[in-house]
Amino acid sequence: MKSRHSLYLDDALNKRLDELASKPGASRSAIVRDAVSAYLARQGASELEIAFRERLDRMSGQLNRIEHIQNITLECVALFVRYQLGLSPQLAPADQRVVQALGKERFQSFVAQVRARIADGRSASAEVIDRAVESAAYREAAE
Repeated sequence: MKSRHSLYLDDALNKRLDELASKPGASRSAIVRDAVSAYLARQGASELEIAFRERLDRMSGQLNRIEHIQNITLECVALFVRYQLGLSPQLAPADQRVVQALGKERFQSFVAQVRARIADGRSASAEVIDRAVESAAYREAAE
């Protein structure tokens, strides 16, 4: 069953509707029916999508940057551990106490440096990346 409706359109919109309806196979009723149907179908979903699309895109970019930085950090830690384990000699039991005390002292110094960098907003990882980029650029220029 179809219902009859009366609606008022401004002159510009009415002119555009007439132009579309003048094409073969088109009618004013079909155009208005399709337009109202499409409007009602997208009303709920599109408004939410439009509202959140920009924010979700921004968050996606942030997550991609975090993942990239995390991968660099993990690679640095893995390389450091490999390097450190490759250089550390096996200690005699008598020397272990002295080395452990030195290790505790060095660790405290390490923690203090991390605390100071965080407080100042400096990034050791950014410094490492900058040095790696400079080194690569230097090598390319030398070749």
